[in-house]
Amino acid sequence: MSNKNNNETNLKLEELVNIVKTLRSPKGCEWDNVQTSSSLIPFFIEEVYELIEGIDKKDNKNIREELGDVLLHIVFQSQIASEEMGFNINNVIDDLNIKLINRHPHIFENFDDKIVSSKMRSWEKQKQKQKGRNSRLDGVPTILPSIVSSQRIQDKASSTGFDWDKISEVWEKLDEELIELKEAQSLNNFDNIESEIGDVLFTIVNLSRFFGISAENALRKSNKKFINRFQNLEKKINQSNKKIEDHSKRELNDIWNEVKKS
Repeated sequence: MSNKNNNETNLKLEELVNIVKTLRSPKGCEWDNVQTSSSLIPFFIEEVYELIEGIDKKDNKNIREELGDVLLHIVFQSQIASEEMGFNINNVIDDLNIKLINRHPHIFENFDDKIVSSKMRSWEKQKQKQKGRNSRLDGVPTILPSIVSSQRIQDKASSTGFDWDKISEVWEKLDEELIELKEAQSLNNFDNIESEIGDVLFTIVNLSRFFGISAENALRKSNKKFINRFQNLEKKINQSNKKIEDHSKRELNDIWNEVKKS
């Protein structure tokens, strides 16, 4: 990035910080003034999910707008921190810059391949030591959706060398878990069924990881696909002046297959 673009970015970020400062000032906005770090969390989560939705839809205009909303929350939280916790947006950016450089010594410093490989392998170990964590699996936020959390836990375990060697072993594990689920069903043991379904899902996430696919993204896209197809099924039924309940399962399956083909 050129110096001109750098200066322009710095000025625009400074302008945004000053706008938020003004909104938080005694003569600023009443709503902004009463917000706290905690009270903003639901709004921040909403904005992040709206950004994800825009990315899924490949809606550039919406992505641009939602990125702005997410950035606003980062600046807003940083402003509250500067008032109450003794650090500001500049400290946040400084810490991030240092972290990125330390995580990529092969880009920003001169290391041979062996040293770089060793550093990359020990990154999670370094984080554990720096943050005083008892376990290599610590640090995954409990608020994360279960599927995202599962994939992060598996990534962290893998960084220690605790992992399958080949994807074929994961397929074998999935077959094993499905057999155990069917056995639990045959015994009509609800607690066992719930446990085995969890194991199947965990193994599916493992399979996704071996394919280099986000299980969360894959499931979200399948949810969206199902919704679109089901809504099209409803449209077809409405065109026949009938209700969905008036159709047999076989008729619904036939309409569903038509929708899938179209």
